[in-house]
Amino acid sequence: MAQWTSAVGAAQLARLLNSQQDRPAGPGTRRPPAYRALADGIRLLVLEGRVPVAARLPAERELALALSVSRTTVAAAYEALRAEGFLESRRGAGSWTAVPAGNPLPARGLEPLPPEALGSVIDLGCAALPAPEPWLTRAVQGALEELPPYAHTHGDYPAGLPVLRSMIAERYTARGIPTMPEQIMVTTGAMGAIDAICHLFGGRGERIAVESPSYANILQLMREAGARLVPVAMAEGLGGWDLDRWRQVLRDAAPRIAYVVADFHNPTGALADDDQRRRLVDAARSAGTVLVADETMSELWLDDDVEMPRPVCGFDPAGSTVITVGSASKAFWAGMRIGWVRAAPDVIRSLVAARAYADLGTPVLEQLAVNWLFSTGGWAQAVELRRTQARENREALVTAVRRELPEWEFEVPRGGLTLWVRAGGLSGSRLAEAGERVGVRVPSGPRFGVDGAFEGYVRLPFTVGGAVADEAAARLAAAARLVEAGASGGNGEAPRTFVA
Repeated sequence: MAQWTSAVGAAQLARLLNSQQDRPAGPGTRRPPAYRALADGIRLLVLEGRVPVAARLPAERELALALSVSRTTVAAAYEALRAEGFLESRRGAGSWTAVPAGNPLPARGLEPLPPEALGSVIDLGCAALPAPEPWLTRAVQGALEELPPYAHTHGDYPAGLPVLRSMIAERYTARGIPTMPEQIMVTTGAMGAIDAICHLFGGRGERIAVESPSYANILQLMREAGARLVPVAMAEGLGGWDLDRWRQVLRDAAPRIAYVVADFHNPTGALADDDQRRRLVDAARSAGTVLVADETMSELWLDDDVEMPRPVCGFDPAGSTVITVGSASKAFWAGMRIGWVRAAPDVIRSLVAARAYADLGTPVLEQLAVNWLFSTGGWAQAVELRRTQARENREALVTAVRRELPEWEFEVPRGGLTLWVRAGGLSGSRLAEAGERVGVRVPSGPRFGVDGAFEGYVRLPFTVGGAVADEAAARLAAAARLVEAGASGGNGEAPRTFVA
Protein backbone atom coordinates (compact mmCIF):
# COMPACT_ATOMS: atom_id res chain seq x y z
CA MET A 1 0.00 0.00 0.00
CA ALA A 2 1.37 3.44 -0.95
CA GLN A 3 2.33 5.71 1.95
CA TRP A 4 1.70 9.01 0.19
CA THR A 5 -1.41 11.10 0.87
CA SER A 6 -1.07 13.85 -1.76
CA ALA A 7 0.93 14.54 -4.89
CA VAL A 8 3.07 17.39 -6.21
CA GLY A 9 3.19 17.79 -9.98
CA ALA A 10 6.44 18.32 -11.88
CA ALA A 11 5.47 21.81 -13.05
CA GLN A 12 4.40 22.87 -9.54
CA LEU A 13 7.58 21.54 -7.94
CA ALA A 14 9.67 23.27 -10.61
CA ARG A 15 7.96 26.61 -9.84
CA LEU A 16 8.63 26.21 -6.13
CA LEU A 17 12.25 25.28 -6.71
CA ASN A 18 12.82 28.13 -9.14
CA SER A 19 11.48 30.59 -6.56
CA GLN A 20 14.42 29.86 -4.27
CA GLN A 21 16.72 32.68 -5.28
CA ASP A 22 20.03 33.04 -3.47
CA ARG A 23 22.54 35.86 -3.69
CA PRO A 24 25.00 35.22 -6.56
CA ALA A 25 28.14 33.46 -5.43
CA GLY A 26 31.20 35.64 -5.04
CA PRO A 27 34.64 35.02 -6.57
CA GLY A 28 36.16 31.78 -5.35
CA THR A 29 32.90 30.48 -3.87
CA ARG A 30 32.39 26.80 -4.53
CA ARG A 31 28.94 25.96 -5.76
CA PRO A 32 27.48 22.57 -4.78
CA PRO A 33 26.91 19.99 -7.51
CA ALA A 34 23.60 20.25 -9.36
CA TYR A 35 22.15 17.17 -7.66
CA ARG A 36 23.11 18.54 -4.23
CA ALA A 37 21.47 21.91 -4.95
CA LEU A 38 18.30 20.12 -6.10
CA ALA A 39 18.22 17.89 -3.02
CA ASP A 40 18.74 20.91 -0.75
CA GLY A 41 15.94 22.77 -2.52
CA ILE A 42 13.44 19.94 -2.08
CA ARG A 43 14.46 19.39 1.54
CA LEU A 44 13.99 23.10 2.25
CA LEU A 45 10.50 23.01 0.74
CA VAL A 46 9.61 20.10 3.01
CA LEU A 47 11.02 21.76 6.13
CA GLU A 48 9.14 24.95 5.27
CA GLY A 49 5.88 23.04 4.91
CA ARG A 50 5.46 24.27 1.33
CA VAL A 51 5.61 20.66 0.12
CA PRO A 52 3.67 18.50 2.58
CA VAL A 53 5.10 15.48 4.31
CA ALA A 54 3.87 12.27 2.63
CA ALA A 55 3.44 14.03 -0.72
CA ARG A 56 4.28 11.96 -3.77
CA LEU A 57 7.02 13.56 -5.87
CA PRO A 58 7.12 13.46 -9.67
CA ALA A 59 8.89 10.63 -11.44
CA GLU A 60 12.55 11.30 -12.18
CA ARG A 61 12.00 11.73 -15.92
CA GLU A 62 9.06 14.17 -15.43
CA LEU A 63 10.97 16.39 -13.01
CA ALA A 64 14.08 16.35 -15.20
CA LEU A 65 12.04 17.64 -18.14
CA ALA A 66 10.35 20.33 -16.02
CA LEU A 67 13.72 21.56 -14.67
CA SER A 68 15.69 21.09 -17.91
CA VAL A 69 18.29 18.94 -16.17
CA SER A 70 19.44 15.39 -16.75
CA ARG A 71 17.57 12.45 -15.29
CA THR A 72 20.84 11.44 -13.63
CA THR A 73 20.80 14.71 -11.64
CA VAL A 74 17.28 14.06 -10.38
CA ALA A 75 18.06 10.43 -9.55
CA ALA A 76 21.12 11.47 -7.54
CA ALA A 77 19.11 14.14 -5.70
CA TYR A 78 16.38 11.63 -4.81
CA GLU A 79 19.02 9.17 -3.59
CA ALA A 80 20.59 11.87 -1.37
CA LEU A 81 17.19 12.71 0.09
CA ARG A 82 16.51 9.03 0.81
CA ALA A 83 19.86 8.75 2.59
CA GLU A 84 19.02 11.77 4.75
CA GLY A 85 15.52 10.54 5.62
CA PHE A 86 13.62 13.15 3.63
CA LEU A 87 12.35 10.73 0.98
CA GLU A 88 10.92 7.23 1.01
CA SER A 89 10.34 5.06 -2.02
CA ARG A 90 8.73 1.76 -2.92
CA ARG A 91 8.86 -0.01 -6.25
CA GLY A 92 5.59 0.50 -8.06
CA ALA A 93 4.40 3.19 -5.61
CA GLY A 94 6.87 5.98 -6.36
CA SER A 95 8.66 8.29 -3.93
CA TRP A 96 7.15 10.51 -1.28
CA THR A 97 8.45 13.13 1.15
CA ALA A 98 9.26 12.34 4.78
CA VAL A 99 11.10 13.82 7.75
CA PRO A 100 13.91 12.04 9.59
CA ALA A 101 13.37 10.69 13.08
CA GLY A 102 13.88 13.45 15.64
CA ASN A 103 12.82 16.27 13.36
CA PRO A 104 9.58 18.12 14.15
CA LEU A 105 6.93 18.04 11.47
CA PRO A 106 7.08 21.31 9.51
CA ALA A 107 4.31 23.79 10.24
CA ARG A 108 2.20 24.96 7.32
CA GLY A 109 1.20 28.15 9.09
CA LEU A 110 2.57 30.37 11.84
CA GLU A 111 1.86 28.36 14.97
CA PRO A 112 3.17 29.62 18.35
CA LEU A 113 6.54 28.37 19.51
CA PRO A 114 6.25 25.40 21.93
CA PRO A 115 6.62 26.55 25.58
CA GLU A 116 9.65 24.33 26.15
CA ALA A 117 11.60 26.28 23.52
CA LEU A 118 10.84 29.76 24.82
CA GLY A 119 14.00 29.93 26.94
CA SER A 120 16.40 29.26 24.07
CA VAL A 121 14.70 30.69 20.98
CA ILE A 122 13.51 34.24 20.28
CA ASP A 123 10.12 33.82 18.62
CA LEU A 124 9.46 36.23 15.75
CA GLY A 125 6.99 33.87 14.15
CA CYS A 126 3.82 34.81 16.01
CA ALA A 127 2.61 38.42 15.73
CA ALA A 128 1.07 38.57 19.20
CA LEU A 129 1.93 40.41 22.42
CA PRO A 130 1.47 39.37 26.06
CA ALA A 131 -1.83 40.28 27.69
CA PRO A 132 -2.29 43.95 28.66
CA GLU A 133 -2.58 43.55 32.40
CA PRO A 134 -4.32 44.34 34.66
CA TRP A 135 -7.13 44.44 32.10
CA LEU A 136 -7.21 40.72 31.37
CA THR A 137 -7.56 39.86 35.06
CA ARG A 138 -10.19 42.54 35.62
CA ALA A 139 -12.16 41.39 32.57
CA VAL A 140 -12.21 37.77 33.75
CA GLN A 141 -13.23 38.84 37.24
CA GLY A 142 -16.01 40.96 35.80
CA ALA A 143 -17.13 38.04 33.62
CA LEU A 144 -17.29 35.72 36.62
CA GLU A 145 -19.63 38.15 38.35
CA GLU A 146 -21.94 38.08 35.31
CA LEU A 147 -21.76 34.32 34.81
CA PRO A 148 -24.35 32.87 37.27
CA PRO A 149 -27.48 33.56 35.16
CA TYR A 150 -25.87 31.93 32.14
CA ALA A 151 -24.81 28.89 34.20
CA HIS A 152 -28.49 27.98 34.51
CA THR A 153 -28.82 27.68 30.72
CA HIS A 154 -27.52 25.11 28.25
CA GLY A 155 -24.62 27.47 27.43
CA ASP A 156 -24.85 27.09 23.64
CA TYR A 157 -25.32 30.40 21.81
CA PRO A 158 -24.54 29.75 18.13
CA ALA A 159 -24.90 33.43 17.20
CA GLY A 160 -23.19 34.64 20.36
CA LEU A 161 -24.46 36.09 23.63
CA PRO A 162 -27.21 38.62 22.89
CA VAL A 163 -25.56 41.17 25.18
CA LEU A 164 -22.26 40.97 23.28
CA ARG A 165 -23.94 41.03 19.86
CA SER A 166 -25.74 44.22 20.90
CA MET A 167 -22.54 45.77 22.19
CA ILE A 168 -20.62 45.02 18.98
CA ALA A 169 -23.50 46.41 16.91
CA GLU A 170 -23.45 49.60 19.00
CA ARG A 171 -19.72 49.98 18.40
CA TYR A 172 -20.22 49.84 14.63
CA THR A 173 -23.06 52.32 14.89
CA ALA A 174 -20.81 54.67 16.87
CA ARG A 175 -18.31 54.48 13.98
CA GLY A 176 -20.99 55.73 11.61
CA ILE A 177 -22.11 52.30 10.34
CA PRO A 178 -25.70 51.69 11.55
CA THR A 179 -25.81 48.06 12.66
CA MET A 180 -28.39 45.80 14.32
CA PRO A 181 -27.56 42.85 16.60
CA GLU A 182 -29.07 40.62 13.91
CA GLN A 183 -26.10 41.57 11.72
CA ILE A 184 -23.54 40.18 14.19
CA MET A 185 -22.33 36.63 14.88
CA VAL A 186 -19.72 36.01 17.57
CA THR A 187 -17.08 33.45 16.58
CA THR A 188 -14.06 31.67 18.01
CA GLY A 189 -11.52 34.22 16.84
CA ALA A 190 -11.14 35.74 13.38
CA MET A 191 -9.92 32.39 12.04
CA GLY A 192 -13.20 30.80 13.07
CA ALA A 193 -15.10 33.61 11.37
CA ILE A 194 -13.23 33.30 8.06
CA ASP A 195 -13.42 29.51 8.14
CA ALA A 196 -17.22 29.74 8.46
CA ILE A 197 -17.42 32.30 5.63
CA CYS A 198 -15.24 30.18 3.33
CA HIS A 199 -17.37 27.10 3.91
CA LEU A 200 -20.57 29.03 3.29
CA PHE A 201 -19.49 30.91 0.15
CA GLY A 202 -16.36 29.14 -1.03
CA GLY A 203 -16.70 25.43 -1.41
CA ARG A 204 -14.09 23.11 -2.86
CA GLY A 205 -12.72 24.37 -6.14
CA GLU A 206 -14.11 27.91 -5.81
CA ARG A 207 -11.82 30.83 -6.59
CA ILE A 208 -10.85 33.22 -3.80
CA ALA A 209 -8.96 36.42 -4.65
CA VAL A 210 -6.31 37.30 -2.09
CA GLU A 211 -3.75 40.03 -1.66
CA SER A 212 -0.23 39.00 -2.55
CA PRO A 213 1.30 38.85 0.01
CA SER A 214 -1.39 38.05 2.58
CA TYR A 215 -1.74 36.52 6.05
CA ALA A 216 -0.16 33.05 5.96
CA ASN A 217 -2.60 31.25 8.26
CA ILE A 218 -5.61 32.48 6.30
CA LEU A 219 -4.03 31.39 3.02
CA GLN A 220 -3.45 27.93 4.45
CA LEU A 221 -6.99 27.77 5.85
CA MET A 222 -8.32 28.49 2.37
CA ARG A 223 -6.05 25.89 0.78
CA GLU A 224 -7.22 23.27 3.26
CA ALA A 225 -10.82 24.15 2.35
CA GLY A 226 -10.00 23.31 -1.26
CA ALA A 227 -10.12 26.87 -2.59
CA ARG A 228 -8.27 27.99 -5.71
CA LEU A 229 -6.34 31.09 -4.65
CA VAL A 230 -6.08 33.95 -7.13
CA PRO A 231 -3.26 36.32 -6.01
CA VAL A 232 -3.51 40.07 -6.63
CA ALA A 233 -0.16 41.80 -6.22
CA MET A 234 0.21 44.59 -3.68
CA ALA A 235 2.11 47.73 -4.62
CA GLU A 236 5.70 48.09 -3.41
CA GLY A 237 6.31 49.32 0.13
CA LEU A 238 3.28 50.83 1.82
CA GLY A 239 1.60 51.76 -1.46
CA GLY A 240 -1.06 49.17 -0.83
CA TRP A 241 -3.71 48.22 -3.33
CA ASP A 242 -3.51 48.48 -7.12
CA LEU A 243 -7.19 49.01 -7.88
CA ASP A 244 -6.86 48.67 -11.65
CA ARG A 245 -5.32 45.24 -11.09
CA TRP A 246 -8.04 44.32 -8.60
CA ARG A 247 -10.78 45.33 -11.01
CA GLN A 248 -9.22 43.26 -13.80
CA VAL A 249 -8.79 40.16 -11.62
CA LEU A 250 -12.31 40.37 -10.22
CA ARG A 251 -13.72 40.80 -13.71
CA ASP A 252 -11.67 38.10 -15.43
CA ALA A 253 -11.41 35.43 -12.71
CA ALA A 254 -14.89 36.03 -11.21
CA PRO A 255 -13.88 34.77 -7.73
CA ARG A 256 -16.70 33.92 -5.33
CA ILE A 257 -14.84 35.60 -2.47
CA ALA A 258 -12.11 38.23 -2.13
CA TYR A 259 -10.20 38.54 1.15
CA VAL A 260 -8.48 41.81 2.12
CA VAL A 261 -6.82 43.33 5.19
CA ALA A 262 -7.33 47.05 4.56
CA ASP A 263 -6.30 48.17 8.06
CA PHE A 264 -2.53 47.84 8.62
CA HIS A 265 -2.24 44.93 6.26
CA ASN A 266 -0.57 41.75 7.46
CA PRO A 267 2.31 41.44 6.58
CA THR A 268 3.14 44.77 4.87
CA GLY A 269 1.49 47.20 7.32
CA ALA A 270 -0.16 49.18 4.48
CA LEU A 271 -3.32 51.19 5.23
CA ALA A 272 -5.92 51.56 2.46
CA ASP A 273 -7.32 55.07 2.09
CA ASP A 274 -10.97 55.97 1.53
CA ASP A 275 -10.66 56.07 -2.24
CA GLN A 276 -9.04 52.64 -2.40
CA ARG A 277 -11.76 51.18 -0.19
CA ARG A 278 -14.55 52.75 -2.23
CA ARG A 279 -13.12 51.52 -5.52
CA LEU A 280 -12.48 48.04 -4.16
CA VAL A 281 -16.07 47.70 -2.95
CA ASP A 282 -17.37 48.99 -6.30
CA ALA A 283 -15.21 46.46 -8.18
CA ALA A 284 -16.41 43.59 -5.99
CA ARG A 285 -20.04 44.63 -6.40
CA SER A 286 -19.68 44.82 -10.18
CA ALA A 287 -18.10 41.35 -10.30
CA GLY A 288 -20.62 39.76 -7.94
CA THR A 289 -17.82 38.91 -5.52
CA VAL A 290 -18.28 38.75 -1.74
CA LEU A 291 -15.63 41.02 -0.21
CA VAL A 292 -14.37 39.80 3.18
CA ALA A 293 -12.74 42.70 5.04
CA ASP A 294 -10.49 41.65 7.94
CA GLU A 295 -10.47 44.42 10.58
CA THR A 296 -8.41 42.65 13.23
CA MET A 297 -5.68 45.35 13.11
CA SER A 298 -8.01 48.35 12.77
CA GLU A 299 -7.41 49.75 16.28
CA LEU A 300 -3.64 49.35 16.22
CA TRP A 301 -2.56 52.71 14.81
CA LEU A 302 0.78 53.59 16.37
CA ASP A 303 1.41 57.15 15.17
CA ASP A 304 -0.68 59.85 16.81
CA ASP A 305 -1.39 61.71 13.58
CA VAL A 306 -2.90 58.73 11.75
CA GLU A 307 -6.41 59.48 10.48
CA MET A 308 -8.26 56.20 10.16
CA PRO A 309 -10.37 55.84 7.00
CA ARG A 310 -14.00 54.82 7.01
CA PRO A 311 -14.53 51.06 7.54
CA VAL A 312 -14.76 49.07 4.32
CA CYS A 313 -18.38 48.16 5.08
CA GLY A 314 -19.16 51.89 5.20
CA PHE A 315 -18.94 51.90 1.39
CA ASP A 316 -21.57 49.16 1.12
CA PRO A 317 -24.72 50.75 2.54
CA ALA A 318 -26.99 47.99 1.22
CA GLY A 319 -24.85 45.35 2.93
CA SER A 320 -24.92 43.11 -0.14
CA THR A 321 -21.19 42.97 -0.89
CA VAL A 322 -19.02 43.35 2.23
CA ILE A 323 -18.66 40.92 5.12
CA THR A 324 -16.55 42.32 7.98
CA VAL A 325 -14.47 40.23 10.38
CA GLY A 326 -13.21 41.59 13.69
CA SER A 327 -11.39 40.11 16.65
CA ALA A 328 -10.10 40.74 20.15
CA SER A 329 -6.99 38.66 19.51
CA LYS A 330 -4.67 41.29 17.98
CA ALA A 331 -5.90 44.45 19.68
CA PHE A 332 -6.23 42.83 23.12
CA TRP A 333 -4.71 39.33 23.53
CA ALA A 334 -4.34 36.27 21.31
CA GLY A 335 -5.50 34.07 24.17
CA MET A 336 -8.88 35.82 24.11
CA ARG A 337 -10.37 33.78 21.28
CA ILE A 338 -13.29 36.06 20.49
CA GLY A 339 -14.05 37.20 16.96
CA TRP A 340 -17.14 38.40 15.14
CA VAL A 341 -18.75 38.74 11.75
CA ARG A 342 -20.78 41.74 10.59
CA ALA A 343 -22.94 41.00 7.56
CA ALA A 344 -26.48 41.21 6.23
CA PRO A 345 -29.01 39.44 8.50
CA ASP A 346 -29.67 36.65 5.97
CA VAL A 347 -25.93 35.91 5.77
CA ILE A 348 -25.71 35.79 9.56
CA ARG A 349 -28.65 33.37 9.69
CA SER A 350 -26.94 31.09 7.18
CA LEU A 351 -23.66 31.19 9.10
CA VAL A 352 -25.44 30.42 12.36
CA ALA A 353 -27.36 27.53 10.83
CA ALA A 354 -24.15 26.01 9.45
CA ARG A 355 -22.47 26.31 12.82
CA ALA A 356 -24.50 23.40 14.20
CA TYR A 357 -22.11 21.13 12.30
CA ALA A 358 -18.93 22.93 13.39
CA ASP A 359 -18.20 24.26 16.88
CA LEU A 360 -21.79 25.06 18.08
CA GLY A 361 -20.73 28.29 19.75
CA THR A 362 -18.06 30.39 21.45
CA PRO A 363 -17.12 30.05 25.16
CA VAL A 364 -19.53 32.06 27.33
CA LEU A 365 -16.97 33.24 29.89
CA GLU A 366 -14.71 34.79 27.26
CA GLN A 367 -17.67 36.52 25.62
CA LEU A 368 -18.63 38.01 28.98
CA ALA A 369 -15.04 39.17 29.52
CA VAL A 370 -14.97 41.01 26.18
CA ASN A 371 -18.39 42.50 26.88
CA TRP A 372 -17.09 43.73 30.26
CA LEU A 373 -14.17 45.43 28.51
CA PHE A 374 -16.45 47.09 25.96
CA SER A 375 -19.04 48.27 28.50
CA THR A 376 -16.70 49.63 31.20
CA GLY A 377 -14.14 51.49 29.11
CA GLY A 378 -11.53 48.87 29.91
CA TRP A 379 -11.16 48.03 26.22
CA ALA A 380 -10.05 51.55 25.27
CA GLN A 381 -7.49 51.64 28.08
CA ALA A 382 -6.19 48.15 27.30
CA VAL A 383 -5.83 48.94 23.59
CA GLU A 384 -3.97 52.16 24.40
CA LEU A 385 -1.56 50.10 26.49
CA ARG A 386 -1.22 47.68 23.59
CA ARG A 387 -0.40 50.58 21.22
CA THR A 388 2.28 51.82 23.61
CA GLN A 389 3.86 48.35 23.79
CA ALA A 390 3.81 47.91 20.02
CA ARG A 391 5.13 51.44 19.38
CA GLU A 392 8.09 50.93 21.72
CA ASN A 393 8.81 47.50 20.25
CA ARG A 394 8.61 48.88 16.71
CA GLU A 395 11.19 51.53 17.48
CA ALA A 396 13.53 49.05 19.17
CA LEU A 397 13.26 46.46 16.39
CA VAL A 398 13.66 48.97 13.55
CA THR A 399 16.73 50.48 15.22
CA ALA A 400 18.31 47.08 15.87
CA VAL A 401 17.70 45.71 12.37
CA ARG A 402 19.04 48.85 10.71
CA ARG A 403 22.17 48.63 12.84
CA GLU A 404 22.84 44.89 12.41
CA LEU A 405 21.54 44.43 8.86
CA PRO A 406 21.86 47.77 7.04
CA GLU A 407 21.40 46.13 3.63
CA TRP A 408 17.89 44.89 4.51
CA GLU A 409 15.14 47.11 3.10
CA PHE A 410 11.73 48.02 4.56
CA GLU A 411 9.33 50.87 5.14
CA VAL A 412 8.12 51.50 8.69
CA PRO A 413 4.32 51.09 8.88
CA ARG A 414 2.25 53.53 10.89
CA GLY A 415 0.29 50.80 12.62
CA GLY A 416 -0.25 47.09 12.97
CA LEU A 417 2.22 44.58 14.33
CA THR A 418 4.48 43.59 11.44
CA LEU A 419 7.47 44.70 9.39
CA TRP A 420 7.79 43.32 5.83
CA VAL A 421 11.50 43.12 5.03
CA ARG A 422 13.42 42.53 1.81
CA ALA A 423 16.37 40.51 3.06
CA GLY A 424 19.22 41.97 1.03
CA GLY A 425 19.06 39.42 -1.76
CA LEU A 426 19.06 36.39 0.54
CA SER A 427 16.55 33.55 0.49
CA GLY A 428 13.92 34.04 3.18
CA SER A 429 13.43 30.26 3.40
CA ARG A 430 17.11 29.70 4.04
CA LEU A 431 17.19 32.54 6.57
CA ALA A 432 14.31 30.91 8.44
CA GLU A 433 16.10 27.58 8.46
CA ALA A 434 19.43 29.09 9.53
CA GLY A 435 17.62 31.14 12.18
CA GLU A 436 16.51 27.93 13.89
CA ARG A 437 20.19 27.03 14.32
CA VAL A 438 21.14 30.32 15.94
CA GLY A 439 18.07 30.67 18.15
CA VAL A 440 15.70 33.02 16.34
CA ARG A 441 12.47 31.93 14.71
CA VAL A 442 11.36 34.01 11.74
CA PRO A 443 8.76 33.24 9.04
CA SER A 444 9.95 33.38 5.46
CA GLY A 445 8.25 35.40 2.75
CA PRO A 446 6.85 32.46 0.73
CA ARG A 447 4.49 31.61 3.57
CA PHE A 448 2.65 34.82 2.77
CA GLY A 449 2.43 34.21 -0.97
CA VAL A 450 1.11 31.76 -3.52
CA ASP A 451 3.32 29.30 -5.44
CA GLY A 452 6.69 30.36 -4.05
CA ALA A 453 6.38 34.13 -4.27
CA PHE A 454 8.36 36.45 -1.93
CA GLU A 455 11.38 34.22 -1.47
CA GLY A 456 13.50 37.31 -0.82
CA TYR A 457 11.43 38.48 2.18
CA VAL A 458 10.88 37.79 5.87
CA ARG A 459 8.24 39.12 8.25
CA LEU A 460 9.33 40.63 11.57
CA PRO A 461 6.62 41.34 14.18
CA PHE A 462 6.75 44.02 16.89
CA THR A 463 6.64 41.44 19.66
CA VAL A 464 10.02 42.02 21.30
CA GLY A 465 11.69 45.18 22.52
CA GLY A 466 14.70 46.47 24.43
CA ALA A 467 17.62 44.09 24.82
CA VAL A 468 15.60 41.21 23.32
CA ALA A 469 15.12 43.17 20.08
CA ASP A 470 18.86 43.84 20.00
CA GLU A 471 19.61 40.14 20.49
CA ALA A 472 17.02 39.12 17.91
CA ALA A 473 18.63 41.38 15.29
CA ALA A 474 22.08 40.04 16.18
CA ARG A 475 20.85 36.47 15.73
CA LEU A 476 19.25 37.39 12.41
CA ALA A 477 22.57 38.82 11.31
CA ALA A 478 24.24 35.56 12.33
CA ALA A 479 21.65 33.61 10.32
CA ALA A 480 22.32 35.86 7.32
CA ARG A 481 26.05 35.14 7.58
CA LEU A 482 25.31 31.41 7.63
CA VAL A 483 23.21 31.73 4.48
CA GLU A 484 25.84 33.85 2.74
CA ALA A 485 28.53 31.32 3.61
CA GLY A 486 26.43 28.36 2.50
CA ALA A 487 24.92 27.88 5.97
CA SER A 488 27.33 25.09 6.79
CA GLY A 489 30.44 26.54 8.31
CA GLY A 490 32.15 26.60 4.93
CA ASN A 491 31.38 23.35 3.13
CA GLY A 492 28.64 24.83 0.97
CA GLU A 493 25.72 22.83 2.37
CA ALA A 494 22.51 24.12 3.96
CA PRO A 495 21.59 23.17 7.56
CA ARG A 496 19.98 19.75 7.88
CA THR A 497 17.66 19.97 10.86
CA PHE A 498 15.68 22.33 13.06
CA VAL A 499 17.29 22.88 16.47
CA ALA A 500 15.27 24.61 19.19
